[in-house]
Amino acid sequence: MTRLPCILAAILIYCPAATRAADAPKPLKALLIAGGCCHDYKTQKDILKKGIEERANVVVDILYSEDRSVKPPFSFYGKPDYATGYDVVIHDECAAGISDPAVIEGVLKPHRDGIPGVNLHCAMHCYRIGNPGEPAASGSQRALWFDYLGLQSSGHGPQAPIAISHVDPNHPVTRGLSDWVTVNEEHYNNVKVLDNAHPLAMGRQIAKQKKKLKDGTEEVTEKETNWVVTWTSAYNGKTRVFNTTIGHNNITVGDARYLDLVTRGMLWACDKLAANGKPKPGYEARSVK
Repeated sequence: MTRLPCILAAILIYCPAATRAADAPKPLKALLIAGGCCHDYKTQKDILKKGIEERANVVVDILYSEDRSVKPPFSFYGKPDYATGYDVVIHDECAAGISDPAVIEGVLKPHRDGIPGVNLHCAMHCYRIGNPGEPAASGSQRALWFDYLGLQSSGHGPQAPIAISHVDPNHPVTRGLSDWVTVNEEHYNNVKVLDNAHPLAMGRQIAKQKKKLKDGTEEVTEKETNWVVTWTSAYNGKTRVFNTTIGHNNITVGDARYLDLVTRGMLWACDKLAANGKPKPGYEARSVK
């Protein structure tokens, strides 16, 4: 009989702890797609995975293609159920040569069904049909990918630092973030900003342009560009999508300010970001719980 109080006490101590463990949110599952032309995806995929997992309760799985062409043969093409089991898909691929509408529809299917999306840098220049420099009518076949992104971009100029200023500092993604200047980066143009886009940050770049003259000399001029670099969009009126055109070079991708932004954008897309810019309870970095 003397052991009964001890057993009861042990049960009372154990049960709340077990209940808390059972009630704790499971980590978000993110699928990071990386590979294709023109970028060091082999390195950047690991930088992104490590940086995001250090900042939030999320497990990042990587789908990577070593192919460095504009038509990387990703294994998920033709498989519209590729995101089953994931809470969010992070597109960090460079597949500018993929223009088959059926393939594009398959890539979009999970997002059309409500799975959030995050799109980084060259993801803006993927899955283009026709001339990307010519504005595409929303709802048309040419605008399939642009309607999802909320913005149409066709290219960039030479690399130079980009001064980033947050134009909606009260949005959960940008709340408390400081303006900053990148190292040399590609500044993507804005052919068209769609009605479903909500700009969060602008980028200002002054880049030197070189032109050879007939007499063999070289003329150097400066060109200033101001484009939207970070924004959210609502796809089909229901799916949350976060986008940033920043992220060409490894130094930028590994910058704490960039990783903070991307992680916040991912959490916001999954509705796991509080109004103060912090992860909602249970979705903080596992190391600080």
